[in-house]
Amino acid sequence: MPDTVIAVEDLKKSYAEVEAVRGVSFTVEAGQVLGLLGPNGAGKTTTVEILEGLRSRSSGKVNVLGFDPERDTRQLKERIGICLQSSNLPEKIKVTEALDLFAAFYESTIPKDKLISRLQLEEKRNAYYGTLSGGQKQRVAIALALINDPKIVFFDEPTTGLDPQVRHEIHKLIEELKQDKRTIILTTHYIEEAERLCDQVAIIDQGRIIAASSPREIQARTLGATKIEIRLESALGAESVPADTVLSLDRMTLITSSLAPAKTVVDLVKWIDAHGLGMTDISLKKPTLEDVFIELTGKKLRE
Repeated sequence: MPDTVIAVEDLKKSYAEVEAVRGVSFTVEAGQVLGLLGPNGAGKTTTVEILEGLRSRSSGKVNVLGFDPERDTRQLKERIGICLQSSNLPEKIKVTEALDLFAAFYESTIPKDKLISRLQLEEKRNAYYGTLSGGQKQRVAIALALINDPKIVFFDEPTTGLDPQVRHEIHKLIEELKQDKRTIILTTHYIEEAERLCDQVAIIDQGRIIAASSPREIQARTLGATKIEIRLESALGAESVPADTVLSLDRMTLITSSLAPAKTVVDLVKWIDAHGLGMTDISLKKPTLEDVFIELTGKKLRE
């Protein structure tokens, strides 16, 4: 049977008259990567901070690794790691000094040299934090989050503001943690990040979860149709196009959507052949998680 490591039931959080979280419920199994997606102000950060023991809840039940984060904060923090969007370490602290400092906060830790090697920080081990690049600082932040060998790691928008190459490096590190069977909770503004890294995603809007499943299942359930475009060798004349198919303005591309794309492509190719036409390209585009998000919320993720 799966081992449930996080269980949230009817979680609510209010600030005076403002309801930030409105009855959120979900579970996470050991070794899963759960992505929390939502526009700014949706309630995802508040939810994560409650799971981490950094914020109290108004009502509901929360269990993380068998602990209530609000009541058993110290025991929980021994077993989780947190990597924030940006860290604010002293400019003059060295990488090794930062790891020693954070190791002192825990009863059990893993060797810092192992983390320095794994996160490719050997050449910067004695460098001052203030001299590091953005990507190097984020690798240090991940090392600090792993110093206590946590069972669950929380990543709060870990690649925001980083260039594509560094973002790719951080993705590889998170994938390595997945291979270690660590449980990961990830908040992100990058749809492709969630599609690449997450086993499950929960889309949060206005304090509620409006969809929760694997990225593929959510895509199939909401926008299952595949967009098909076939580029012709020459502009179509007076012929009428097949049913449910439209023609581009230059009359060079047939465009349709289908729940059975393989059959639709075969039918269109037969129609093109029957009319003595040629084609130069076929493209199939499945709906992305971004498409699903916009359909469900009416907003772009960064709004």
